[in-house]
Amino acid sequence: MSGEIPEVEGVEHRFVEANGIRVHVAEAGPRGSTEPPILLLHGWPQHWYMWRRVIAALRQSFRLMAPDLRGFGWSEAPGHGYDGETFVADQVGLLDALGIDRAFVIGHDWGGWAALLLGVLHPDRVERAIACNTPHPWARPTPWLALEAWRSWYAWAIATPGLGRRALESGWITRNILTHGNVRDPFDGDEIGLYVDSFRERSRADAIAQLYRYYQRAFRDLATGRWREARLTVPTLVLFGERDRYISPKLLDGYEPHADYMRVEVVPDSGHFIVAEKPDLVTARARGFFGG
Repeated sequence: MSGEIPEVEGVEHRFVEANGIRVHVAEAGPRGSTEPPILLLHGWPQHWYMWRRVIAALRQSFRLMAPDLRGFGWSEAPGHGYDGETFVADQVGLLDALGIDRAFVIGHDWGGWAALLLGVLHPDRVERAIACNTPHPWARPTPWLALEAWRSWYAWAIATPGLGRRALESGWITRNILTHGNVRDPFDGDEIGLYVDSFRERSRADAIAQLYRYYQRAFRDLATGRWREARLTVPTLVLFGERDRYISPKLLDGYEPHADYMRVEVVPDSGHFIVAEKPDLVTARARGFFGG
């Protein structure tokens, strides 16, 4: 991505080779801590900058790492690998490159999906996880849930060849998602512009279009039970803004037989962008769940 990386007090930036790509990482906090660091994973249509308030609140107690997912922000957009499993492999590669055995993980949206899959596929690398406004892999599609399909209009638009890329390059779909469905107005014009501009480059617009084609496959995987035999042994907290316009709270059911310790907290006065709307709540839950 062209353009300068926005400055945030106490945050340093570096680029790391991980899983074959160049990953941008925003870092803060004490590197000499004996506690596992916190890995912060964003979703669409954002990048690492969405975590700045959480970083500000936690950087005295934890080492924090907020990478841009492949194709997002200032990380490389290699033209392939825009799917949950590759996002997971990228994080394992990042931890390896930084010499980190285990981490706490907080993820939102796609980052939340990646956090859950990271716990399922690589439980030895995750101490504890918090997933914000994302479905889990054991959601059970039902006829009643089909009535919620309207929420995913943007996903189908982005996945449509030609249309999706143009919608991202023009900025209208990114702006629409960020400015609708919030309980409050958590984004100012400058922040919205920062995210809108990050998807104008063709390679990054194509990345998101490919990601939402994976979304279609992932939804089919839920229907066919791809993850039915998978088990989540990592202690996990799901925070979910109940007034999410894009992901139905009905997708929260069905995890109990598949998770050793997973708790769901529904937040009634928040929409999809819970980290922006309720940063103090997210921070408090991180302190309580991770310790510190």
